Amino acid sequence: MSIEVVNESGVAIDEAQIASVARYALDAMKVNPAAELAVTAVPLDAMEELHVRWMDEPGPTDVMAFPMDSVAEDGRRPDAPDLGPSLLGDVVLCPAFARDQAKKAGHTLADELHLLTVHGILHLLGYDHLEPEDEREMFALQNRLLVRWRSDRAQAAARDAQKRSDDRLLGAAGFEDEPER
Repeated sequence: MSIEVVNESGVAIDEAQIASVARYALDAMKVNPAAELAVTAVPLDAMEELHVRWMDEPGPTDVMAFPMDSVAEDGRRPDAPDLGPSLLGDVVLCPAFARDQAKKAGHTLADELHLLTVHGILHLLGYDHLEPEDEREMFALQNRLLVRWRSDRAQAAARDAQKRSDDRLLGAAGFEDEPER
């Protein structure tokens, strides 16, 4: 799966973490592993321009998703099992806008950007939140994906920390691994 993350926003973001949560969401949604996704972080003025142009709404917003027209036009969802490799589309994030939302929500900018990345991906996959029932479904799925991704990351970090501790202990006891030749 090809995921390109580009930061044009002027705000420091962790591109690797954005790619990680995007990959996790796409894998969990069983999107073809040959699919391509672009995630771009933009400044407020660029997001405002996109928001006005494509949504006909004033001011910037936090995230926008632009699915590929060829997939949307034939009526199939981009995660359809018979769909081969494709360009899913673009997710555009606005970290400067998201920063205020993160403060109001009581979490970090990184947490907000992870949420918005998954939110944008779900839009690319055909989910929406215009109707209350659709909103409940989309937001519940978004939250499940984020909880699982965070849990998997925490478990991997704990395993890595345990391995480092074990390696130090074994090394101190003289049982260190043979150096590779």
